[in-house]
Amino acid sequence: MAEEVRVRFAPSPTGYLHVGGARTALFNWLWARHTGGTFILRIEDTDRKRYVPDSLDDIMASLRWLGLEWDEGPDAGGPYGPYFQSQRLEHYHRYAEELIARGAAYRCYCTPERLAQVREERRRRGLPPGYDRHCRYLPEEERARLEAEGTPSVVRLKVPETGQTVVHDLLRGEIAFDNQKLEDVVLLKSDGYPTYHLAVVVDDHLMRISHVMRADEWISSFPLHALIYRALEWEMPVFVHLPMILDPSGKGKLSKRKQRRPDGQVEENMTMVREFREAGYLPEALFNFLATLGWAYSGEQEIFSVEEAVAKFELEDIRTAPAVFSYEKLEWMNGVYIRALAPEELARRLVPFMERAGLRVTADDLLPLIPLVQERLKTLADGPAYLDFFFQDIETPSADVLVPKKMDAPRTLEALRAAREVLAEVEWNEEAIEARLRQLAGELGLKAGQLFQPIRVATTGKRVAPPLFGTLYHLGRERALERIDRALQVLEQAAVQEQ
Repeated sequence: MAEEVRVRFAPSPTGYLHVGGARTALFNWLWARHTGGTFILRIEDTDRKRYVPDSLDDIMASLRWLGLEWDEGPDAGGPYGPYFQSQRLEHYHRYAEELIARGAAYRCYCTPERLAQVREERRRRGLPPGYDRHCRYLPEEERARLEAEGTPSVVRLKVPETGQTVVHDLLRGEIAFDNQKLEDVVLLKSDGYPTYHLAVVVDDHLMRISHVMRADEWISSFPLHALIYRALEWEMPVFVHLPMILDPSGKGKLSKRKQRRPDGQVEENMTMVREFREAGYLPEALFNFLATLGWAYSGEQEIFSVEEAVAKFELEDIRTAPAVFSYEKLEWMNGVYIRALAPEELARRLVPFMERAGLRVTADDLLPLIPLVQERLKTLADGPAYLDFFFQDIETPSADVLVPKKMDAPRTLEALRAAREVLAEVEWNEEAIEARLRQLAGELGLKAGQLFQPIRVATTGKRVAPPLFGTLYHLGRERALERIDRALQVLEQAAVQEQ
């Protein structure tokens, strides 16, 4: 291991931050913090065709939301910048030329049309896709002529045609690749921009990266990168290829594919960090959950703090088996974190979700109501559904919603009238309201639920709402009675129709 741990997360701004990328960033960050090392954010923005203008802002905002601050990067600076690959082209050109000079790479002048013909011919012959190495063996005079004519070219890696390239992964040990199955990949494109293969090796070397933690989908590229390191006589970092993240079915990589919910509805998987943020997940819950995808704090403990994860994180404890992304587990974990928040903090975090639902409230407005809902919330986005009726008027429920099971409109009307009389006179606190309404249920010969349900629906507009007695208390006597009066009018009309 290098004396100083330096790790990087190097996203491409071709889309919003995927939770798989966030998991990679998280593991790198944990290792840097565990070792007292440096976490670097490097932006691999050389794919100009797929560049998404606002994706960089999303990547940086999502990382910060998760608490993954970087020590060096685009806006933090550092001794090995610039941290945008598009601003580092001179480095790639220099080392492409050096690879050519060392006999490890060559210029390829094949036109797109010829390459298409090669692909078709290889397909027709049942050969794997790849380049036929035509320009690898061009006579020097032909190469000189093409250069003199200014023929566009790319730089390709000259892969050995026999033998094996053996690489070492910290988790998997030695992995051998048959060279004859490797392709002479492009390192530098004709537009002067590098491919991933060249840029990642050059940047990791120049930025003194000690450990490369990346998704295991890059294992197939591992031998190509090793060949570049060896050709340039550079020491390789420690490589750790992280396990794949599977969708909830466990049958494929986590993606946007549609899933059928238990209720039969079909929905797309959430996969972007911004989607989880907008859906009301807490950053500390998503941090905790992502840390469990391929690494375990202990055999028993699933809930742990950032500080605990930093203290215990070891590379050898990362698993190689794929990890299943369970939305149910994340939702459960999010609920645990919501219940652990101080009421003042939960109120503060709920404000944006209330405002998004059109409810203009402050944290101070919400604070008295937090005890009613904190145990029930699974996400912050659940807040408006539980609390909206406190801050806006409700539509008077219809009779079929007001009438409980095994009761009719006349019986419900009688019960709600009696409840209204009690609520008009009872001392206005939760204990007194509960005691008097429970007494009333007995006097009317009703089960508690048969009396409480029409009161709940009448005052909240919902069959499912926060605890009734706290709801009535915080709603206030005047508003509660006004809503009950409107419900009584609906029940009076329904009772007449049923008689």
